[in-house]
Amino acid sequence: MIVRYLTHPQVMIDPMMPVERWGLNETGRRRVEAITAAAALRGTTSVISSNETKAIETAQPIAAALGFELVIRHGMHENDRTATGYLPPEEFELVADQFFANADQSVRGWERAVDAQARIVAETLATFENAPEGDVLLVGHGAVGTLLMCHVAGWPIDRRHDQPGGGGNVFAFERQTLKLHHGWQPMETLKDPHEAGPQ
Repeated sequence: MIVRYLTHPQVMIDPMMPVERWGLNETGRRRVEAITAAAALRGTTSVISSNETKAIETAQPIAAALGFELVIRHGMHENDRTATGYLPPEEFELVADQFFANADQSVRGWERAVDAQARIVAETLATFENAPEGDVLLVGHGAVGTLLMCHVAGWPIDRRHDQPGGGGNVFAFERQTLKLHHGWQPMETLKDPHEAGPQ
């Protein structure tokens, strides 16, 4: 049984709106629509999402296409950045670098990376308690997704493991053993790990 962690694709950036309420832009919505019938998802028995708008807008069409009710987990949210709110892209990237590089420290009031990692790992394991047998699709965010992948792979927290391209990527691991199947891949290249085997 496989667990996939999918990050939301491109969003509509609105500096006047809380980041957690940002939704997908047209490109993001098209990318989601294109994978709703992906063969690799045919073994999926549950779709579980962060409670942020962009994650729900990614997860809901997939859950609907698979015939499932979407499950929302409030603790799967992105790393808490409310202390700064929206930051211009260049400034955001600098602070994000510091977030990963100083995992046990709060950078400008952000949630510490070690705390965000502990939270997303605990939430992930908790989802398995009520999820039916089969593959699980988790839909969330890049930073906490990277922290989860680092935990699964046994890697130290490091931004070099961060997703490429700014969103719409997926990694996969074994549900029972947590063994990593593959790292970040664009959502359009979803592969079936049951056939590909661990990488």
